[in-house]
Amino acid sequence: MSYVKTFGLMALLTVLFVGIAGFFGGSDWMVGALLFAALFNFGSYWFSDRIVLKMYRARVVGPEEAPELYAMVDVLRRRADLPMPTVAIAPSSQPNAFATGRTPERAVVCVTQGILESLSRDELAGVLAHELAHIKNRDMLIGTVAATMSAAIVTLARIGFWFGGGRDRDAVGAISGLLMLILAPLAALLVQMAISRTGEYRADRVGAEITGRPLDLASALRRLEAGAQRVPMQVNPAAAHLAIVNPLRGGTAGAFASLFRTHPSTEERVRRLEEQAGRGA
Repeated sequence: MSYVKTFGLMALLTVLFVGIAGFFGGSDWMVGALLFAALFNFGSYWFSDRIVLKMYRARVVGPEEAPELYAMVDVLRRRADLPMPTVAIAPSSQPNAFATGRTPERAVVCVTQGILESLSRDELAGVLAHELAHIKNRDMLIGTVAATMSAAIVTLARIGFWFGGGRDRDAVGAISGLLMLILAPLAALLVQMAISRTGEYRADRVGAEITGRPLDLASALRRLEAGAQRVPMQVNPAAAHLAIVNPLRGGTAGAFASLFRTHPSTEERVRRLEEQAGRGA
């Protein structure tokens, strides 16, 4: 069901993007918008691993530099039936981790220096399994494309308003153009955040299945959430959704504000993992 929801949300982003083009520029803009989206998606697909590693200032390590980490990833990726990913370490003292890459064969699993110093071995295994689950589910590609499409919608709405006739219509048309300028990017952001949260739930579940120990991941999430609030991390907000917990300090609270979260609440993630443990997962 989560896959159906994800692809439905992706389709909604595409419809929104093409709809904006049609509103401001008619059929010619719609064709151009489709080509523009395809170009953006190809670029994000092909270069995502290198771009994200630079955003986190991470360095690639091998078995000689980080033998225990490398061996743990190797054991877990075999359980998940995945190729060996590139392993990287980011210098931040905040405990966190992420996965990126365009395919399982070109994937990267990255942990921060802080997570290596904060978690027990079992908790770290739970986190690494979560990241391998993202690779298995191809969530990195989906998240990158969703972020790219959302950014493209924002750009297109602005260009359309200023250069596509948004200001030069009658009063009703001008107001409609202004509403499109404001509401379309907001809708795109909401869809992007929903895609990100769905992917995190799915990776929690699949990661717990890889280790067979959901409570280790639940314990790790509690520690990581506390660490993220206590220790700041300098990272481009565009890459924040890839981390296992939001690396940017200060979250949103409340039912409405939660729609804008890149990650589900840690409490809800822990609750689901505890239910999974109770089912013998």
